[in-house]
Amino acid sequence: MNLTFKLFIAFVFCFHFGFAQENQDAAILKILLIKYYQNEKVIVKNRMQYLNFYCQKAPNNEETFEVINKNELLKKNSAEIKKQVNTIVTEDWMKEMSILFNNQYQYLKSKVNNCLSLEEYQRISLKAEENNQRLMIVSKPMYFGVKYCLVKVAFYRNIEHNNGCFLLIENINNAWVIKELLNEWAT
Repeated sequence: MNLTFKLFIAFVFCFHFGFAQENQDAAILKILLIKYYQNEKVIVKNRMQYLNFYCQKAPNNEETFEVINKNELLKKNSAEIKKQVNTIVTEDWMKEMSILFNNQYQYLKSKVNNCLSLEEYQRISLKAEENNQRLMIVSKPMYFGVKYCLVKVAFYRNIEHNNGCFLLIENINNAWVIKELLNEWAT
């Protein structure tokens, strides 16, 4: 009986932790979509969407180490962040999008529309025959120091003029707030 109860508690804790992580990712995604889609027009019949969202969570790579070395807060938490650098990520944003857009944020959903694979984006971009299409790519969020998150956002175009940055995000009173843009780049 005692062992069964302990296993039950362990299961509930693991389930709660996994669900909390999923909700945190959805909260991070919400502020990123609000920030980057604020100037986009609502998608209606026959209107082309210029900013598309990439379905996969991009992996965190060695570029993260460069960002860590340029920021004091990140340096203090470097061991915790470096553990999350993984070049193989098989997750996508579909669960978070369904949590986010389930009966709420419908105006934002009408701007984001659907997420795309790289092949779908390239097909849409070629069909448009213009160089105005962008693909927003968001990396897997890296949580550290109890109330911080580091996430990379990049914008890909078929032509040059790609850009991106890392966002340092802080949880203040149970709400995620963008604190700082780090390592901004553009080609």
